[in-house]
Amino acid sequence: MNVRYRVELSQAERDELTGMLGGGKHAARKLKRAQILLAADAGSCDAEIVRTVRVSLSTVGRTKRRFVEGNLERALSEEPRPGAERKLTGKEEALLVATACAKPPAGRKRWTLTLLADAMVKLTDHDSLSGETVRRRLAENDLKPWRKDMWCIPHVDGEYVARMEDVLDLYAEAPDPERPLVCFDETPVQLIGEVRQPIPAQPGQRERYDYEYRRNGTVNLFVTFDPHRGWRNVKVTDRRAAVDYAHCMRELVDVHYPDAPCIRVVQDNLSIHTAGALYQAFAPAEARRILRRLEFHYTPKHASWLNMVECEISVLQRQCLGRRIDDPKRLRTEIAAWQRQRNKTRDRIKWMFTTDKARAKLGRAYPVAAKDSKPL
Repeated sequence: MNVRYRVELSQAERDELTGMLGGGKHAARKLKRAQILLAADAGSCDAEIVRTVRVSLSTVGRTKRRFVEGNLERALSEEPRPGAERKLTGKEEALLVATACAKPPAGRKRWTLTLLADAMVKLTDHDSLSGETVRRRLAENDLKPWRKDMWCIPHVDGEYVARMEDVLDLYAEAPDPERPLVCFDETPVQLIGEVRQPIPAQPGQRERYDYEYRRNGTVNLFVTFDPHRGWRNVKVTDRRAAVDYAHCMRELVDVHYPDAPCIRVVQDNLSIHTAGALYQAFAPAEARRILRRLEFHYTPKHASWLNMVECEISVLQRQCLGRRIDDPKRLRTEIAAWQRQRNKTRDRIKWMFTTDKARAKLGRAYPVAAKDSKPL
């Protein structure tokens, strides 16, 4: 045993190290040092610690020395390691960040590490600069100029706000059997078949399927969701046309809600989501009969996230459709099984966004009323 660096822990230090090894998230090196200190405190020699903890003799000696000369915190922590000086000065790093945030050179769609390194050589006195140096400096500033994110930035005007608050107020209302609320939307599904039979999973091996597949066309899903009842209905059609939409509305009125005087439908601004679609599918008297019992509420443009059925479609995709299904008949069978289970448990969506929260979070985006506007 190294007498010079004799480890004697206090009870509080033993408890701290024991608790560290008992649970929690800690670096592997820190846990090794804790084991070394506990073993040394228990009287184990260095050779025995090397064998049981599986570390080098120098690691044991260094850990004990740092505890004796310092304290427990120093023994467990990492010491600063020597390394090469930073190649870029503070001003040069700022220049690198500014360059990475600017437009790439002509003829290039994005910056790469090589392009940035070459640009910095031209802009500074460095003879050369490695891509790794550039990568590290960009990583410190959380920059990845070769990556882009795409999203839709809506134009928030008075019409946007009016439609948003109209839909949010509908969600906040108490359920009314006389005026049920349903959310409606559609989504396409690709029918994809296997070229080769997948290999089932077994212990130690995941299920495997061939990268090659066969396209069998597409179908459309019309999805209806009642957020108050926790009820949903998915209809598989060969196409997404105004006539198909009209038939969904008639089923909503005559089959799903035959006793409701008024059915409020939340939907987006797709071209077929109009009253005119029913006149394309039915005689005027029939179209008028159906429309008398429907009340359409439209989400703002580029705000499909306000339609609660989008959440249900996402669940359908994750739980049922995220696999290869090549036959419409099988697709209908699988969706029907999923639908029965969801309706049996009456799964609902916990909607948290309200009109008050919209005004608090999006207040700056709300249109500003004219100062000189006065009531008549």
